Amino acid sequence: MNVLIVLAHPERKSFNGGLVDEVVEQLVGEGHTVEVDDLYAEQFDPVERPEQYPHSAVASDYFYPLNEQRAHYEKNTLPQDVQRELARLEWADLVIFQFPLWWHAQPAILKGWFDRVLVYGGRYTSRMRYDRGYYRGRKAMLSVTTGSPEKAFQPFGRAGNMVHWLWPIHASLYYVGFDVLTPQVGYGVQGGGIRYQEEADIIGHLEACKAAWVARLRNLDSELPIPFTGWDDWDEDGVLRQTNPLRWRLG
Repeated sequence: MNVLIVLAHPERKSFNGGLVDEVVEQLVGEGHTVEVDDLYAEQFDPVERPEQYPHSAVASDYFYPLNEQRAHYEKNTLPQDVQRELARLEWADLVIFQFPLWWHAQPAILKGWFDRVLVYGGRYTSRMRYDRGYYRGRKAMLSVTTGSPEKAFQPFGRAGNMVHWLWPIHASLYYVGFDVLTPQVGYGVQGGGIRYQEEADIIGHLEACKAAWVARLRNLDSELPIPFTGWDDWDEDGVLRQTNPLRWRLG
């Protein structure tokens, strides 16, 4: 496979960066081709604004972000950094997003990556979405680290259900057609003076997180994606049909 790792952490020597190194070593050793897309190192600009389109293709007195994206995509005049990211996605069979969970979401630089790179008209339209999305047949997954331990992110934990926190990102990836694999979450990566384990124990814990990730990588090809509903499952109002079995599961 061609594997793209999108890293969103400002310190390359961080634990997140170390996880990237583990992935590269493991996957290259298995014969895959891997490219690391370090958003901070490349100074990716996450802000979508008029200055990204100095020669407006739509209007001069009002900024229409989606219309500008579509027009510039059609003219092949998107900003260079966006074109670079799109080319990387075009190359990849699997995309791994590596980032820490900040304020219950991805870092701003990665959120902005979604805003600017998944361009309207090029990577989604009213008809080209969900199971008819541009990237259907490609895989994507999240590798996420958190400060709090795993128990805090259970349904009744103080931090709330991790499934809920990651849902918006998973939904965005499925929206453009990706088969979304279940996330790899490294819990309890403490920092900033907040401690859940003693220093000697945290080192062992981090090594265990790395080992679990490496072990999982060996079997990624056989994993099933997260189940989502698609166009044939919804009625004309976009509601799951009464006859769909998913309406009758608990939870």
